[in-house]
Amino acid sequence: MAASPSTHAQLIQASWARCRDYGLDPGSAPDFDSLNASALRALLQRQQALLQMTRDEVMPQHASLLGNSSYLVMLSDAQGCLLDAWGTRRFIDPRQQHGFTAGAHWREQGVGTNAIGTALACGAAVHVGHDEHYLRQNRFMASAAAPLFDAQRQLVGVLDVSSDSYLPASQTLGLVRMMGQSLENRLILAQFGTLHRQLLFNTGPNNLDSSWAGLLVFDERGQVLAANHRADSLLGQNPLQRTLEHLFQTPLARLLAQPEARAFALQATGRNRFHCLWKAPLASKTGAWPATGGQTGDPRVDKALVQAGVLLEKDIPLLVQGETGVGKDVFVNALHRASSRAQGPLVAVNCAAIPAELVEAELFGYEKGAFTGAHHKGSAGMIRKADHGILFLDEIGDMPPPAQARLLRVLQARCIQPLGGGEPVAVDIRVVSASNRDLSTEVRAGRFRQDLYYRIAGLTLVLPPLRERSDRRALIEQVHAQYREPGQPHRLDSDVLELLLRHPWPGNLRQLSCVLQVALALAGARPVGLEHLPAAFLAEQLDVPPAGRPAMASDLASLLSSAQGNVSSVARSLGISRTTLYKRLRELGLDPNRIAG
Repeated sequence: MAASPSTHAQLIQASWARCRDYGLDPGSAPDFDSLNASALRALLQRQQALLQMTRDEVMPQHASLLGNSSYLVMLSDAQGCLLDAWGTRRFIDPRQQHGFTAGAHWREQGVGTNAIGTALACGAAVHVGHDEHYLRQNRFMASAAAPLFDAQRQLVGVLDVSSDSYLPASQTLGLVRMMGQSLENRLILAQFGTLHRQLLFNTGPNNLDSSWAGLLVFDERGQVLAANHRADSLLGQNPLQRTLEHLFQTPLARLLAQPEARAFALQATGRNRFHCLWKAPLASKTGAWPATGGQTGDPRVDKALVQAGVLLEKDIPLLVQGETGVGKDVFVNALHRASSRAQGPLVAVNCAAIPAELVEAELFGYEKGAFTGAHHKGSAGMIRKADHGILFLDEIGDMPPPAQARLLRVLQARCIQPLGGGEPVAVDIRVVSASNRDLSTEVRAGRFRQDLYYRIAGLTLVLPPLRERSDRRALIEQVHAQYREPGQPHRLDSDVLELLLRHPWPGNLRQLSCVLQVALALAGARPVGLEHLPAAFLAEQLDVPPAGRPAMASDLASLLSSAQGNVSSVARSLGISRTTLYKRLRELGLDPNRIAG
């Protein structure tokens, strides 16, 4: 929580008093006490998850708010050590440039009153104006900073926005608080959002999707497991370990009876009335897999999830096999979110998508000047980026033999040697590989190294195709709910659902997602009908022998009826010839003239 205007002056005065106690001279240069290269490298590896979340999710979301002003956004750890910075450096005093690079410390003891150090000292968001810096050399800028907290409300870092502009303190402070709240929300959801429902609430109905909404994550009993600080402010109390019934005077069943992601009103304990919406666990939105330990409805999938979760924690490599589109990548994402490395990176490498001549450079990294066309600064490589996290090697069967040999050495030694020389670097990774090929067959055919196969296949998990899964109905309903727009029917018509259940799904979950997205887009506000399903999908139905599938007759009859018996029109919609359609009609005993009549 930021300091109120009435106490801001007191915060600055208290900071200046501390600086005097530290023996700082206002005329002296700041001491940033920068880390050496090896200590910095270790720190950045430990903080990779926080860095990645800030860089890839929070910064793009708020870039428009920064506009074209000369801002610099800085992220530090909980000790005030700078991890990274984004923005312009044009306004920085040339004497201070080294203080704005990773490894520099911004503690009050060395840098005097400053936004990062003072936010750490007082545990609250704070704005430090130009002349409020204790050291004169820092008075070229004004800064605002907010402390960052994880799902356990432990301090994990500080976010700072600095500028040479004389903008209102409230504007910069509001921006950094919003960015900090956005990051806190993401840290909470990364840990709890996969398995548990969320309740978002705010004073108005139009800002429930903003980072400034209150966020509660709750279990099946309605007990609050995690909450952001905005929730504290709105409720006037810390909601952790309380129940939703206690906080909002509403039975849990009545709250969950509200349509998901649809705003409704709740009366909080006291006189406050909030606009709210609830969301299902993030894992249920994948349309394929819950987090490890969850139940999908298919015994084979449940067994694979449990086994994979146990062995991943014991550093036993996993090989996931299955047809194209069964959701191998989603499976691995669910494993990552439920693992002890959820806060670490998940680095996915599609071995089939990288040109053969670049696979080694992309995986293992390279020193500057290692080869023509390489980036002049070199590259760490995908394996090093996965340090303290999970490396997911998708379509590993397509990896060229030279890269297979190097990968084997890395997995044996857990140490990587970049192309072009340089010192070997130790890596701490868990390895999950995937392929739509049977790699044991590839080994026997001499197309995949046997020694690498045994290194990556500590346990081989075969994911069933969609047509064999016993939870097909639930999956279809989940994917429909995922892509359904507000205002569209909540349920699929029974004839469409039955058609989807019988389909062979050669493209598996990927095809199911595509078919339903197309159908929903074409249907608009109307229920999805047979006429909204893609022609290629319907043609696949005709390619399946009709024996044992008598309902196919009713499907074709519905299409013919909609087309007033126009066989040519139906054939075009199915992407087949009139001759093929007539042949199938005869097999099914259908007369288009009678149907039209």
